[in-house]
Parts: sequence; C-alpha cells; structure tokens
Amino acid sequence: MLFPTHLVAAFVLGRRWDLSVPPLVAGAAFPDLVDKPAAMVGLVDLYQTAGHSVALLVVGFAVVFVRRALAPFWIGWASHLLLDAAHMILNGRPDDILFLAWPAVEHTPAVDLPPIEFFLQYLWTPSFYAEFVVWGLLAYVLVADRE
Repeated sequence: MLFPTHLVAAFVLGRRWDLSVPPLVAGAAFPDLVDKPAAMVGLVDLYQTAGHSVALLVVGFAVVFVRRALAPFWIGWASHLLLDAAHMILNGRPDDILFLAWPAVEHTPAVDLPPIEFFLQYLWTPSFYAEFVVWGLLAYVLVADRE
C-alpha cells in the first residue's frame, strides 16, 4: 500500500472505533518512517525490515500492557503490516509476506524498489485499485461525521 493510504486507513479506524486518531495515524506511519530512510541511506538492504517485523510488533504489544495509552499507536502499526501483507497477496506475491518474519527469515522480495520506483511499478496493479476502497471509506466517514 502507498504511505498516504496507510494514514487514511488509520484515520478511518480511529473514527469508526472511537479511538484517538493522532496515535493511530502515527502508528500507521511508523514502519515506513523507520524502514524507508534506513534503506535509502544504506543501513539495511531492504525497505521492509525492523518497522515491518512481527517480532518488533509483538514487543510493542507487550509494551501496551504496561502503557495502555499506547494501544492506538500499536493498532495503527498493526494495520500497516496487515495492509502491506494484503497488497502483496492481491498483487500475486504471497511469498513476499515473509517480510513479516524479519530478521528470523532472510527473504529477498520480488519487488524491492526505492519509493518513487515502487510507486511507478505499483500503478494499475490490483492492490492499487483496492486502495480506492480505503479512500472511499474515508469519504464515507467524512460524510457520516457531518451528519
């Protein structure tokens, strides 16, 4: 999924579940804000590593038990990982969901491009069209909130 769609999905979740929207959106942004810059400057070889790891997400879940106020952040983060996994499955790359097992599983994804190149190859894929559903939900929520 594209970065803005992760943020929109978190906003929709927050509005529909009556959760605090800012930490939800921050959590949804977290994986890309950690992993993309790290890969762009050469700290890691892949664009989905620590921030996209279920292992780190589980550690975050444990922290939620200590500080319940962090739950919306964690839910936003989890939504990001679920949407990324769904996009890979929709685009016919189910093996690429192994990114969730980093660092336990070394996996070279079928598509591992910098953000701009990724966007250009992503256009018109099945997952690209699925993003319109998320944006449609945003429109619905915004209209429903005005009523």
